Amino acid sequence: MATKNFDYETFAQNLAAQAKDLVPQDFTDAQKQYVINTLGNFSLLSGKALAEDPNLNFNEDQAITITQIIAEWSFHKSVDIIRSGIPQQYWDGVMQKIAYTIFEIAKQTFSQGLPNDKILELIEHHVKKSYLEAITELKNKGAIDEGLMEFAATQSNMDKMAQEMQAQAAQQQAVQQDGNAQPVPVGGNIPANATAETIDFPKVDSKVLKLATVAMLFKKMNQDRVQTILNQFEPEDAESVIKFMKLPDLPERVGAQNALRCLQEIKMNLPKSTDLTPVKVVNKIKHFASKYTSTQLDTILAPERMGVKRLVFNALEGEYYDKMPPKVASIVASHLQNGV
Repeated sequence: MATKNFDYETFAQNLAAQAKDLVPQDFTDAQKQYVINTLGNFSLLSGKALAEDPNLNFNEDQAITITQIIAEWSFHKSVDIIRSGIPQQYWDGVMQKIAYTIFEIAKQTFSQGLPNDKILELIEHHVKKSYLEAITELKNKGAIDEGLMEFAATQSNMDKMAQEMQAQAAQQQAVQQDGNAQPVPVGGNIPANATAETIDFPKVDSKVLKLATVAMLFKKMNQDRVQTILNQFEPEDAESVIKFMKLPDLPERVGAQNALRCLQEIKMNLPKSTDLTPVKVVNKIKHFASKYTSTQLDTILAPERMGVKRLVFNALEGEYYDKMPPKVASIVASHLQNGV
């Protein structure tokens, strides 16, 4: 019988609205809208099928769970397909295969009454499998080359978000270990009539809070390393950090909530990480080399130093030339991509 009391239209709209705050900020407006629309459309279609199909026997909670699983994976894989560099005309085809897979596996596993953790494990396995099959099919059709296919296969927004959440949790735990006292203005005192509920964030300049937060971190670091870093600061800022480091009750004065907030702001303003890992360098070079025949590649590399040639030829074999530091190798890879 059809699922009763499942307002799938409103539920799909709510899921799409929630996704707006999670879409990567470096995406263009069109890319952001694609992610939101894809999630919303697949949620609506699956919710409608679950609610109206008389052959299904799911209750409201099961229908909600299945729809939410489809929404979450639609979000992650649409982000992956955009980051992959695969041309936009192929996005919908890949996403439709994934959504169909999730829906079918979810129906089967929920009907069998499997434990939730097993259901999620099976769905994840089949989502990744269908994604790889879809991009492999594009490669076999000649729509994309092997280098792009391999690069697309490395994309995993779910893993990326999980790593960020773990890092944030570890960061929060570290801050809490420094002290769970309520925040107090730097250089100020707790009002005599203040309670834990009434103490507000310090009413001081945000830069002061950030410098104090940096001082909290520096107190736990090797002091030679700290001095090296401070040498890069403006003299006044370095002096402030040193002053804060001398305060024995610095964690209590800053407050755990403020420290965490400042660390998050500092993290957001840091330069974006570059492709320095050996795997990313290898993938970048393979993608570059895939555009040329072996003869053309030999001609391009003829004026280059032996180390550059070794880097490229090792990458073509799927190996990293470890005689070259990743930072240098990444610069070389970018030079090859942009200079040819």
